[in-house]
Amino acid sequence: MKLNKTFFTICLILSVAAPSWAQGGQGNRSGARNGGGNCLLLQTSAATQPLSTAEAEDLMFLREEEKLARDVYQALFAAWGVRIFDNIASAEQRHFDAVGTLITRYGLKDPAQPTAGIFTNPELQRLYVDLIAKGSLSLLDAMEVGVAIEEKDIEDLKAAMAIAKNKDVLRVYSNLLNGSLNHLAAFDSHVETIRAR
Repeated sequence: MKLNKTFFTICLILSVAAPSWAQGGQGNRSGARNGGGNCLLLQTSAATQPLSTAEAEDLMFLREEEKLARDVYQALFAAWGVRIFDNIASAEQRHFDAVGTLITRYGLKDPAQPTAGIFTNPELQRLYVDLIAKGSLSLLDAMEVGVAIEEKDIEDLKAAMAIAKNKDVLRVYSNLLNGSLNHLAAFDSHVETIRAR
């Protein structure tokens, strides 16, 4: 137990102290806490209670929602070559992996498809198509897509946290929420810069 607490303390320090990098030289507000997500998840889990149906549905939805963010940002980086999309896509991959670890831990069926841009959830499939279409119009539109994704992530994470009971799930959700708040600030900054030109 003492070793477990020591490991958690080290991981917590690392998650807060991790360097900011997601804006690619534009500033310090994006992705500063993303590095700690998997570290926190690696802590040996205490006894957990089974997930309710709603909690399980949230986990599976958020797994695909993180994939949506990653896939869209990868596509927008390919289209515009702006580093913020590449950097935050890498952070979304870590978020995707963290939720995937929880899905495995709780014995859920993973809804995530291996192909980029393909989703089990029809709502997310439609959203992906719409976001790619808007993000292809201009660099400003692409940055606004980033804002929209992060705002939706934040809303959905807060809703999931309101009903989650197990500490390991809440820990991952909290880490993802911090990351999304940082990403939102980064995209907002880019939107302001482009509009000011």
